[in-house]
Amino acid sequence: MGLNVARVTTYRTLARDGEAEIEVKRSRFLCVVRRMEDEAAARAVVEEARRTHWDARHHCSAFVLGPEGAVRRSSDDGEPSGTAGAPMLQVLAGRGVSDVVAVVTRWFGGVLLGAGGLVRAYGDAVTAALDEVGTRERRLLGEWRVELDHADAGRVESDLRARGVEVLDVEYAARVRLLLGTSDGDGLARNLAELTAGRVEPEAVGERWVDLA
Repeated sequence: MGLNVARVTTYRTLARDGEAEIEVKRSRFLCVVRRMEDEAAARAVVEEARRTHWDARHHCSAFVLGPEGAVRRSSDDGEPSGTAGAPMLQVLAGRGVSDVVAVVTRWFGGVLLGAGGLVRAYGDAVTAALDEVGTRERRLLGEWRVELDHADAGRVESDLRARGVEVLDVEYAARVRLLLGTSDGDGLARNLAELTAGRVEPEAVGERWVDLA
């Protein structure tokens, strides 16, 4: 008999792309963090760092992808094994973020940091970048289409927003078509029935991941 595995419907990612730099014993560590949804795009960020900062010795990386964080990769890029990519990945995992790539470019300052020093420096660089950009929640919402008369559309849209329904798109034609996002389809139907005296019902059209404010 198989186990029922709960479906992931929410996770955290970056609020925005960004970077931060720290200095440890004259070595500079520049961490760039970006949102990415696939492995090829994440690796392209590493190659971009190589081209942009060609004078640096190392471009270490870590990324976590997917709502469940199932894809996890890291690279020490010439640093002693386990001193760069692994601690970078540990910070990402510890913050619970996904769809994120972190690249730390290091310019050697002439002083050896030792294994422990490298682990702290690479981890601290990622921590600084995450602190700089912040995080936000993503939630899997059902998509629902609703058609309204122009006279009702503004009021209904405003009331639905106030009740926590995401308005994903609005189309104006002979009637107003709203594309709504919510994880509570039954609640949406009840709200629409109340707001339109039972004249309007939502139509399920799919689902999507949405960034929450």
